[in-house]
Amino acid sequence: MRLVVDWDGTATEVDGLYEVIRTFGDERIYEETEGRLGRELTLNEVIAIEVGTVTAPLSGVVEWVRENVRVRAGFPELARAHDPLVVSSGFHELIEPVLEREGLSLDVLANRLEKGGGRWRALFRNGEPCATCGEPCKRCDVAGLDGFAYAGDGVSDRCVALAASRVFARDGLATYLEARGVAFEPFDDFHDVLRALYQSSSSTTG
Repeated sequence: MRLVVDWDGTATEVDGLYEVIRTFGDERIYEETEGRLGRELTLNEVIAIEVGTVTAPLSGVVEWVRENVRVRAGFPELARAHDPLVVSSGFHELIEPVLEREGLSLDVLANRLEKGGGRWRALFRNGEPCATCGEPCKRCDVAGLDGFAYAGDGVSDRCVALAASRVFARDGLATYLEARGVAFEPFDDFHDVLRALYQSSSSTTG
């Protein structure tokens, strides 16, 4: 069973995309658009507006990300033991430099960035709406997997988590699943996830 992991706020200690927007974009617009998420704006629309406030050169932002975005404890060990698929609503350009810094080579499904007119523009990988939630979402990314475990933390992880055979959840995703009576395994860091995967593997083989 493939392990699928969200990036911002799950594989990383903080939401790196938010930190980039807060540092290089317009935090006021970020707060405004987040408040409209799910009511007036889809997730992709929110992300497009937020990254559109960034005008800094990508090279400089990438260097900042390399220096400031830390992976969550246990993630390198988990990555080397289980080769997870990283599925993110963020961007390759902000994810892959961190993986490279950690010496990790993983499959990543994420969006792309381009700069035009002085501002960043989001190029989304999937425009097809999900049959379940009605928006392009991560469930579409894992449709070809024959059973998967999922680790996530936020709004973009909700629909895909409901399709997973096993869910590791923290923060907002944990609150969402608990309120709906959906089973999940809470975790603080990836040492917890590693232990849980090892224990289930041991019980199966034993």
